[in-house]
Amino acid sequence: MAASVLNSPKAVEMSIFVVRAFVHLRQILAGNRQLAAKLNELERRIATHDKNIVALFQAVRGLMAVPEKPRRRIGFSKDGA
Repeated sequence: MAASVLNSPKAVEMSIFVVRAFVHLRQILAGNRQLAAKLNELERRIATHDKNIVALFQAVRGLMAVPEKPRRRIGFSKDGA
């Protein structure tokens, strides 16, 4: 950095400042990765829940449906029944 070229207290101070800035930037990026991972996990869970909820509603609708009774045929049949 500047301290390796210039031998002054200000150059040393600026080098330390730049290194701290990069360390801070790395911490922010690491935090964003963790946040992105959490969001992906949450999105995956919600997608799974949505599928389960849809399946649940389909099952309830199937139970609510009135079973269709077989219709009696009108008239006579050959077998005498």
